[in-house]
Amino acid sequence: MDCCAQMCKCFLILFNILFAKGGFGLVALGLWLRFGAETRGFFDIDLNTPEFNIGVIVLVVTGVLMLVLAVIGFCSTCNNSKSALGVFSGLLSILIITEITAGVMAFIWSTRVSDELVYFYDTIYVQYVNTRSPGQAVTLKLFHNAFDCCGVSETIEVFVRDTCPEGSFLKLISNSSCPIMIREVFNTKASLVLGGFLGTAGIMTLVLVCSCVLLRYVSVSYKSPPPYILLGSPLSTGKMI
Repeated sequence: MDCCAQMCKCFLILFNILFAKGGFGLVALGLWLRFGAETRGFFDIDLNTPEFNIGVIVLVVTGVLMLVLAVIGFCSTCNNSKSALGVFSGLLSILIITEITAGVMAFIWSTRVSDELVYFYDTIYVQYVNTRSPGQAVTLKLFHNAFDCCGVSETIEVFVRDTCPEGSFLKLISNSSCPIMIREVFNTKASLVLGGFLGTAGIMTLVLVCSCVLLRYVSVSYKSPPPYILLGSPLSTGKMI
């Protein structure tokens, strides 16, 4: 195996290890959201749209697919399996196309996504004020820490004070409105989200190139077995037939 093929093989092994860790993390997060004692209350929320349930399912399915792809890629790379490398390259190509499509859709529909997220937050906010459910409190904390905001207004939020992010005294008496912050983040950072998707797709494309290089090497090695001469053949004895 030449230097280029060896470098590609090492890069593929490293990528598949990291990819498997990412897939395991997504599966663990999805299962925790679905079955965790602290988050079980999420699924008792009466919403008109099932975005949260679908989001959890997408997390688990994506994590499982990443784990399967990582296992196939790791085994095919370590064993120099031509068929497994072909399957890995095909699945990785589909994943790259999906990644680019998801990034473009998220960029185009950023306003719609932000509106849905604001609606989800407003629903959780109202229900938490009425029921004080621990599951809904965890949901609000996730929103507040992710967007550095608290409540629906920019004044002191008495009813959800316990879910607000910790900070200075100024932040205790004044906080950013979460609906405003959610829309602002999606409107101003939509290009960064698109760049993140495209950057990930670029890394996967590099992995695909390495996979194709290794596949080409394996194909050539299979077609060119080492020369040998059978004992007792005419060539070994020097006799002519």
